Amino acid sequence: MHKIKKIIIITGVLLLAIYTHKTFAQAPLNPVSATEAEKKNAANNTLPPIPAKETTNAGFIENPDTFAEEKMNFAIATGKFLPDWQSIDQNYPGEPAWWRDGKFGIFIHWGPQAAGRSGDWYARYLYKEGTDAYKNHLQHFGHPSGFGYKDVLHQWNPSAWNPAKLVQAYYDAGFRYALVVGVHHDNYDLWNSKYQSWNSVNVGPKKDFLAGWKTALKKHGMRMGVAFHHEYTWWWWQGAFSADTKGDKAGIPYDANLGLADGKGKWWEGLDPQRLYGIPMKYDSIKNGEKRFALEDIAFGNKGIFGDHLAYAKWYATQWALRIKDVVDNYDPDFIYTDGNSTQPFSGSKSGSGYKSDAAARVVSHYYNQALARQKGKFDKLSMVKFLPVNRGAGSTFEGSYPRDIKNDQVWMGDMAVGDWFYRPGFYYDAGMVVHALLEQVSRDGNLTLCVSLMPEGGMDTGSARMLKEIGAWMKINGEGIYGSHAWKKFGEGEMVVDPKKPGEPAKLKIFPGGKLGKPHAEFVFNTTNFRFTKGKDGAVYAYCLTVPQPGEIITIKLLGKAAKMLDQPVQSVLLIGSKAKLKWKYAAEGLVITCPEVMPFKYAVAFKISYAQ
Repeated sequence: MHKIKKIIIITGVLLLAIYTHKTFAQAPLNPVSATEAEKKNAANNTLPPIPAKETTNAGFIENPDTFAEEKMNFAIATGKFLPDWQSIDQNYPGEPAWWRDGKFGIFIHWGPQAAGRSGDWYARYLYKEGTDAYKNHLQHFGHPSGFGYKDVLHQWNPSAWNPAKLVQAYYDAGFRYALVVGVHHDNYDLWNSKYQSWNSVNVGPKKDFLAGWKTALKKHGMRMGVAFHHEYTWWWWQGAFSADTKGDKAGIPYDANLGLADGKGKWWEGLDPQRLYGIPMKYDSIKNGEKRFALEDIAFGNKGIFGDHLAYAKWYATQWALRIKDVVDNYDPDFIYTDGNSTQPFSGSKSGSGYKSDAAARVVSHYYNQALARQKGKFDKLSMVKFLPVNRGAGSTFEGSYPRDIKNDQVWMGDMAVGDWFYRPGFYYDAGMVVHALLEQVSRDGNLTLCVSLMPEGGMDTGSARMLKEIGAWMKINGEGIYGSHAWKKFGEGEMVVDPKKPGEPAKLKIFPGGKLGKPHAEFVFNTTNFRFTKGKDGAVYAYCLTVPQPGEIITIKLLGKAAKMLDQPVQSVLLIGSKAKLKWKYAAEGLVITCPEVMPFKYAVAFKISYAQ
């Protein structure tokens, strides 16, 4: 069956080479080698062709476990990093010093989806009846059959965007690097993109946002990463090809069904909606056999290869990679990040459903080899591939969560959002919850990359601006045990609690909740038995108490006592960071016993610096 399927696909690709789209004369999918195609595109600045529409009938789903991984052929820089994860793992020289020194980064997770003021995935949910995004879109823009997301892009005007001012605020808050969204699931590139005509220079604001962020960040010595979220865009948009099921607009197709010719005489003349929304695809649901546009049954928690769209899948995976290469080649980011909830982009499973290829490893190989050539042997680049299995050459992420224990087998970060990943009114802003999330991450040897959503116009609201100032004040006092730190022998100690949802399980260390940060996090309470530890750049142990003790309160840090046998040498000095008071302390069997000073003018958490003979 698989062999027959391959013959069909090869035949399909050949037919595409002579097929002409009903509204736009298309070039074949792969008429020349990837190298020649890229040279041609670079020379005349034209966009590569999109394949003609394929079948929209219920499709054939292949098993990714038996489907052979496609070896891509787009051109990459050559060097010691071969386009496979084993070579990347073996040749990577190790974590860049700037990454460990930074520890705390800002995730600039912003773009035109903020215009909907509906939180994350607005662009998708505006095409889903009954959702807040759909209702907000009707109220502010109109019905998606007449005013869809493409029109939101055209109208988006972030007039308050001032990267210099924003980066100054980020730096003052204690952030030392930034991860900037280059393209989200909406498929709209926020730079002067060579391979996507739906970009911020060509449509909408007429601004190159990556260039603006890079200039501002460089002035503050902050490193810049670029995040790419467009791997599963090709099925993410499927709802935009449907229509309302009830009401006076029932059955009227949403705007993704428009073609290139439909734009004649309109503002988007010459722009093909297919380049933004992709193409419609129907597959049998693997849950109940219902024929439907939505592919979540496959992509979220399940798996599948879209067997009737393999030619399009290969084209899309190539475009995915070329767009990342475009940024790597022209903006030289310090690190790159690929989003998803699978093991890697185009894995055939979960968000990587639909196709299976080595595109991600090939992109990372290009990025690293090019960096070696540009930096003449010096190397300080980093790649983050979300949920990638352990690999020394590429980091992984924990979205809204933490590892169970210390994790130092690969570079990693926790990425967390205050409120949501895109702006909507009503977020709860609290500096203390951010401090606690940061301590949970760094005590396990990770970084925290925090999203504080910008408003549609490009500025901060008053709540987020206030919160950042408060975080900055805390970091100025307590940052010495965070920047450049490593995990200590244990990440923490404190209260042991039983999960109320799992009453039969043994008690576990009380930890700060994961998820999107909001009011429940701000109201989460620790007592003075709860500590998180780091080993500072200066070699000292930093014990962060997750609340502020009362003046004169006696606290005990059990893991730093004689009986715990965690210290190789006796304690020599104990300091309360930010206080000039001389502490009374005792290195006892039961723990390090500290009497707090009579003045404790601190917030959120306090740090004790413990020095001992090295």
